[in-house]
Amino acid sequence: MSTIGISDLVKVRSRHPEAVAEAAARRARRPLVGANGRLLIIAADHTARGVLAVGDRAHAMANRADLLERLCLALSRPGVDGVLGTADILDDLLLLGALEHKVVVGSMNRGGLAGAAFEMDDRFTGHRAADLAGLGFDAGKLLLRIDYDDHGSLSTMVATARAIDDMAAHRLPVFVEPFLSRRVAGKVHNDLSAEAVTKSIAIASGLAGTSAYTWLKVPVTDDADDMARVMETSTLPAVLLGGDVGDDQDAAYERWRAALRLPTVQGLVVGRALLYPSDGDVAGAVDTAVGLL
Repeated sequence: MSTIGISDLVKVRSRHPEAVAEAAARRARRPLVGANGRLLIIAADHTARGVLAVGDRAHAMANRADLLERLCLALSRPGVDGVLGTADILDDLLLLGALEHKVVVGSMNRGGLAGAAFEMDDRFTGHRAADLAGLGFDAGKLLLRIDYDDHGSLSTMVATARAIDDMAAHRLPVFVEPFLSRRVAGKVHNDLSAEAVTKSIAIASGLAGTSAYTWLKVPVTDDADDMARVMETSTLPAVLLGGDVGDDQDAAYERWRAALRLPTVQGLVVGRALLYPSDGDVAGAVDTAVGLL
């Protein structure tokens, strides 16, 4: 751990809970987009949806001490701009002093638990716009999965639109991660075809009363030509979603490299692929991603 151990972290949480707000108040901040115009954000909001697996390791993310160590290492590498996480993880990182001069993005809706009957009714159970503003955080992120056969998707769309309005009222950017999704044998699958990603971008771009503070967080299609056409759908700035790339990291890196050349693409938001690389080298994976930018 970079600053204090787990036992010390628990001691602070149990005896001085006000320390979280104090750490947030004194945190050194930076602009969302730095001098090079690019962003590399480490994502760590998976666990709040009950997603603990990485590849074939079912509980890889369940050890919080291990996850925090990996996050602190990733955030210490040159070229890493910040982190995306839920309140519990960001509070830990605040207390560890790992968020100085970093972009901090709060995860807003984690109610659509993986595998739940209500998964598509993705309620906003995380940071609110007022929370992010009060903590001095820099942006928010929300997940928008739309299933044309599930009425819960409409509730999520309405809540998403109002969350974007709230963020704009606080002049805070919000990263919208849209998918067209469907259930197959009871399990939700995101459609990553070029046609589906294009439609999801078009829907997400038109939500709320203003798009002035809206960014997109989009998956990378397998075909570079398809990705170029997909990203012509909107003028909103976008970052690429890394996802769980599996064992073929080199192929994933090449897809990212090609997509990063597109005019609306401003950077990467990657979690498991960098925190839990197949070769175990977190620093090496992060440095490779930095090199792509």
